[in-house]
Amino acid sequence: MSATKPPGGAVISVIIPTLNEAGSIGATLKSAQAGTDVEIIVVDGGSSDGTAQLANAFGVRLLTVSGGRAKQVNAGARSASGDVLLFLHADTRLPGGFDQQILELLIRPGTAAGAFALGIDGPEIGLRLIEKLANFRSRFFQMPYGDQAIFLKADLFHSVGGFPEMDILEDFVFVRRVKRTGRVAIAPVAVQTSGRRWRRIGILKTTVINQAVLLAYFLGRNPEQLACWYRRTKLRG
Repeated sequence: MSATKPPGGAVISVIIPTLNEAGSIGATLKSAQAGTDVEIIVVDGGSSDGTAQLANAFGVRLLTVSGGRAKQVNAGARSASGDVLLFLHADTRLPGGFDQQILELLIRPGTAAGAFALGIDGPEIGLRLIEKLANFRSRFFQMPYGDQAIFLKADLFHSVGGFPEMDILEDFVFVRRVKRTGRVAIAPVAVQTSGRRWRRIGILKTTVINQAVLLAYFLGRNPEQLACWYRRTKLRG
């Protein structure tokens, strides 16, 4: 792994926000370290399960930033040296050759940003349906979510103001901003993300909750109130 820009090439800075992700972070970091000319920045929110120590053991850069995922990724982006920023969830593994996929997509005329197709760990038929719907939404509407590993050039990220520092839907609002500047492309290969959040309270219930939050946001509900309701609902699940 190197953070030095190769002649004529671009470095990809992989920014991973974490909070108590000891069970997932190792596989995620291994997938990111498989890239060429990649720097990895883990931004920990104050984990108590050894996540930060595991990140240190992998030799990646480690920052500690509290206040939620949006603040974490923005802090990581400010400290990044790469020409390209890739925002990766701590329970999501990148596909082989992800670095080449990113660079090939971003050089296409009119492309502002990109993400990967969605794959979800687990054999459940319901998860296959979630994948199909997410990938249709991403390609048809150019609206990937954060679990698809959003990437874009660093200068564009800073010019749109980074992620809005909201408690929920920060990835959705961010992609809407980026879309105003150009196309959001979807790679033909998929990341693999954990199915844990769908299993914890059920695939159907999780989907309904997610769509209810999105609808409430469009109807003008305060994002902080939505985040509180979302957390309470998950705990009750």
